[in-house]
Amino acid sequence: MRIAQVSPYDFAHSGGVQRHIGSLSRELQARGHNVSILAPCTRDEPAVDIGDVDLRTFGRSVPVPTAGSIARISFSVWHEWRLKSMLENEKFDIVHIHEPLMPMFALTASRFSPSTTIGTFHAYNEGRGRGYMFWKKVLNRGAIRLNGRIAVSEPAKAFANRYFQGEYRVIPNGLDVDRFAAPAPKPTVLKDEAMNLLFVGRVNEPRKGLRYALGAYSLLKWEYPNLRLIVVGASVPDRESYRIMGERSLDDVVFVGPVSDSELPGYYQNADIFLAPNTGKESFGFIIIEAMSASTPIVASDIPGFASVMTDGREGLMVPPKDEAALAAAIRKLIENPGLRTQFGIDGRATVNQYRWQLVADKVLDYYDEVREKRPVSPAEYRGW
Repeated sequence: MRIAQVSPYDFAHSGGVQRHIGSLSRELQARGHNVSILAPCTRDEPAVDIGDVDLRTFGRSVPVPTAGSIARISFSVWHEWRLKSMLENEKFDIVHIHEPLMPMFALTASRFSPSTTIGTFHAYNEGRGRGYMFWKKVLNRGAIRLNGRIAVSEPAKAFANRYFQGEYRVIPNGLDVDRFAAPAPKPTVLKDEAMNLLFVGRVNEPRKGLRYALGAYSLLKWEYPNLRLIVVGASVPDRESYRIMGERSLDDVVFVGPVSDSELPGYYQNADIFLAPNTGKESFGFIIIEAMSASTPIVASDIPGFASVMTDGREGLMVPPKDEAALAAAIRKLIENPGLRTQFGIDGRATVNQYRWQLVADKVLDYYDEVREKRPVSPAEYRGW
């Protein structure tokens, strides 16, 4: 099949959706399909690994705040018309649009695609989803045309279905499990004699929960002198995290900064406990399944996106979000129970196999075939959700 993977997000920046598209595209191409990625890209080279997949670039993007993060999307009218012409001329068998409600690139693809068109919904928000409400109100009913809809998790499905009711197929994100499971060099900042806690995430985004990891660490560090907190992630801490470090004399927290894809598995594998204190707005637990692949026991916030991939008491412990005391209590339980840490690591490694890209790609291809077989009309004629 000739397949177009459409991204509204700038491929010059690494993000969960971009990594998903890159990995899925590589897997589909390895199976003999002809895949093209259509996306804005503000640099000559993409920031995510796409292998030898064809990348059609559509100019620059602008940063837009969304769901506690920053999305870089294109608003260029010229590139929207170029995309329309490409879709009409190339005659792809499948046009697969990721986040089809994002303006304007994805919306254009869904409106003008003459091919069988699939949309994958990645987003989740505990709030009202003002962006979804806005597009639901201002766009006419024929403005978004899809033959099939995928959601990456049950929370993402519930969120999308709240505003755009219809049938969704839940197909999770995938992971290169072996990359995180294969033994990797131990980073020098992880000490053998220490109990190493690991946090991975953008440290300037409050929803990633760094402040709660710092708070829990402050409650435990005097009780366990060999305890260390290692923070991996881009940017600088948010203001609240700085306040906590100053007030509680947390001058021993190790901020590693961003690390390469090749280095990251070594951090997971050699940490004693992985912390995921995120506060919400996560549709899927990428960092959770990465830790599982590395057989690392987890302490995570009990939020829908994480609960969709792990079970409290099986791969780790789940605690109420924004509760540093509960987070500290869970960490203490794992510090005092090395056997439990080992068991969580074993169970996590077993659980994560379902997220291998080989299995995820099988489900995506099966869905492509299913939608193509029952597709009643082209998206250009389609008028309803």
